[in-house]
Amino acid sequence: MHVFDVLGDPVRRRILELLADGELSSGAVCEVIREEFGISQPAVSQHLKVLRENGFATVRPEGARRLYAVNSEPLRDVDVWLDRFRRFWTPHLDALGTELARGKRERRLRESGDAEGRPPEEQP
Repeated sequence: MHVFDVLGDPVRRRILELLADGELSSGAVCEVIREEFGISQPAVSQHLKVLRENGFATVRPEGARRLYAVNSEPLRDVDVWLDRFRRFWTPHLDALGTELARGKRERRLRESGDAEGRPPEEQP
């Protein structure tokens, strides 16, 4: 299965989000996914199987439980592939960061200065 076929499913993306916060039992994953998506336990198990078989999740037994965790390697491969497209959004995010910093600076000046935004040393 192609990486984007695996990640294209919202249930599998949500499972990865859950696992990104730490290792979870299949029962815990199933409980959240069943509540959020209204699908059966066997359907959740099938999604976990797809993630496991395609390398996105690992599983280890602990007594009667099966604990799932994210395997970051395939996600790194996705990140490498996406790298060629970052130029489309990185400048916009840099510009946004500049504007946010400018707004914070102006707010500080207004709070410490007069109503016109002048700092105390420039006030009449």
